[in-house]
Amino acid sequence: MPSRSSSSRRLLSRLPDEGRILSVIRAAGVPVLPAALAKTLRIDAADKTAFEALLAQLVKRGVLFANRKGALCLPEALDLVVGTVLGHPDGYGFLRPDEGGDDLFLSPQEMYKVLHGDKVAARRLPRSERGRVGAEILDVLEHGRREVVGHLYQRHGVWFVVAEDRRLNQDFLLAPNGRGGGKEGDIVVVEVVEPPSASHEAIVRVKEVLGAADADGIEIDIALRKHELPFVFSEAVERSAEKLGDHVKPSDIKGRRDLRDLPLVTIDGETARDFDDAVYAAKSGRGYRLIVAIADVSHYVKDGGALDKAARERGNSVYFPRQVIPMLPEALSNGLCSLNPAVDRLVMACDMMVSARGIVQRYEFYPAVIRSWARLTYTEVWNYLSHGKALPTLKADVAKNVKASLDTLYDLFQRFFEQRQKRGAIDFETAEMEMHFNARGKIEKITPLVRNDAHRLIEECMLAANVCAAETIREHHAQALFRVHEGPTTEKLAALKAFLALCALRLGGGEKPTTKDYAKLLKQIQERDDKDLLQTLLLRSLQRAEYSAEEKGHFGLAYPAYTHFTSPIRRYPDLLIHRTLKAILAEKTYQPKGDSWEVLGEHCSMTERRADEATREVENWLKCLYMQRHLNDVMMGTVSGVTNFGLFITLDGLAIDGLAHVTELGHDYFRFDATRHTLTGQRSGVVYTLAQRVAVRVVRVDSDAGKIDFTLWEGELPETKAAQDDVKKRSPSKTERKKKS
Repeated sequence: MPSRSSSSRRLLSRLPDEGRILSVIRAAGVPVLPAALAKTLRIDAADKTAFEALLAQLVKRGVLFANRKGALCLPEALDLVVGTVLGHPDGYGFLRPDEGGDDLFLSPQEMYKVLHGDKVAARRLPRSERGRVGAEILDVLEHGRREVVGHLYQRHGVWFVVAEDRRLNQDFLLAPNGRGGGKEGDIVVVEVVEPPSASHEAIVRVKEVLGAADADGIEIDIALRKHELPFVFSEAVERSAEKLGDHVKPSDIKGRRDLRDLPLVTIDGETARDFDDAVYAAKSGRGYRLIVAIADVSHYVKDGGALDKAARERGNSVYFPRQVIPMLPEALSNGLCSLNPAVDRLVMACDMMVSARGIVQRYEFYPAVIRSWARLTYTEVWNYLSHGKALPTLKADVAKNVKASLDTLYDLFQRFFEQRQKRGAIDFETAEMEMHFNARGKIEKITPLVRNDAHRLIEECMLAANVCAAETIREHHAQALFRVHEGPTTEKLAALKAFLALCALRLGGGEKPTTKDYAKLLKQIQERDDKDLLQTLLLRSLQRAEYSAEEKGHFGLAYPAYTHFTSPIRRYPDLLIHRTLKAILAEKTYQPKGDSWEVLGEHCSMTERRADEATREVENWLKCLYMQRHLNDVMMGTVSGVTNFGLFITLDGLAIDGLAHVTELGHDYFRFDATRHTLTGQRSGVVYTLAQRVAVRVVRVDSDAGKIDFTLWEGELPETKAAQDDVKKRSPSKTERKKKS
């Protein structure tokens, strides 16, 4: 008896393909009823059901459109646009066409019919008097959101949910008996029972009650569901991880180089638990030998298996304050794959010979086994390198060899850094903050996170290994995912240059500035009071780094080709690179199962953005909770953004942003200059601009919206006299306003 799968294949082979169906409808020149189409294509009665299902899929995808009589039409013949709905917190939205091109405006009335993320067919509208091209939604082809997280409320006996995602700017009404035990004010996850339409709101039912809005850890529960982050491994995935055991088997070591006698160590942050990389260096003649050993995750996570599918879906680990959502089960991420000290671990090694000037002259990749001699932290290593302090985690019998390797690594780092500067790589020193929590999970304080040369040492070692991986892939003409970072767009470059001109600064390179041009300007502004702001503007002018099957180079690092090899425990692209390198060593070709390299690049870029957005929102939530304790406090800050509706101000020492609305700037009309980034009072003449130092009072904090509101403060400051003088020098006083008016 033939198998079910072979029968399915024969059935599919009897059905016409998509191209044949479209050509028949196109040739007809008019809408075609399914029955007439089946007759033209000579569909047997036995295949009728399967053919109708195929047509339904084409309609669902927007390839075809069914009119009110059920006849099939080509979207282009009806001048229809198929695309994805993008909601805006203010109630309107946009339609992003699948075919590319400019987004189309969707009015609040149109957005009432749909939800953010829906795939729709729409009719393009004539250009409005304001020059805006809009669209009218005709049909929802696919609903993008089946679950929504939000706050549960009751008004006049009617229960409804307000979504956490502000792009879903409409209320969700609860179905009868759909409250699921939730109380007013609770954070809940609801499933959409009936999507919205022109005549009614979406109807939902509570699926899960997350808890009260102020419950410990609720911000992470919200972020996970709001951004649809996978956070629970299936039983199949957990079983696959358990089957691998908790130690390296003798059979796993066979055929690998034994590096266990070398003093390889891991250097990470104090709270790290997943150790991807170990490093070792020694003098070799006038140059150096550097080994970067990376956890061999690909040995355990096989392409197409349950573990691989879970890792691919997640794309990367997500690092929230106080909690990590790992890409792989903890049995692997913190156990068998993690380069924990004093245990055997499998690695892929990048073994480099580096010249005395810091240039990698030759290298090779190979599978190996190591036994990390120590788990060191950045703080410990820097205290040793800068002040000769003892390494408390090292026993006397290993300390000598480890210290010798660290000394050589530091010497090599300085050579690498010299080459980095010659290359003209951009070195953005952004201000990062660290949150400190008490036993109840509340923020106790926020302090600057200081980067030292121990951080930079590891960074340079990883950069060297990643470049070697990219060069190996290029030399063998293999397909893979590259880490691509492109320079500024024409529009962003023009805006940046216009502002720099107002600051008496100039970015070299004409219409195509190089990385060196950026690095040169960064060096020029180091002594300026507004250097942090200028550095931020330079950074924002560049495009976001992404993963791509097409090699386009890395602008920021000034590399012609670059990839990610060094973090396969927490990044799926790195795992793919390991498989590619192993295939090259075996003189084979690696093609991931299921998806093309192009699709994988888009997916991994998406999961990275998703993780960034989720962690940023959690941090904002926590910062708002922290600022609630500082309501009515007066603080110092710097204007970090100027808009037509007010000033964004970043508080000193906290990296917390808030808004001073234009109505809080004085009893005046204010004119916004987008080029100069200024707000100017029409009557008073007072000017507010980027990088201006101001004193503000905290007047409102909205944790749900992630917003903090300030009002400018002109009274006596609680800070030191130096801080008061600072504000007096940089902020317009009442006297100055009178003089200008």
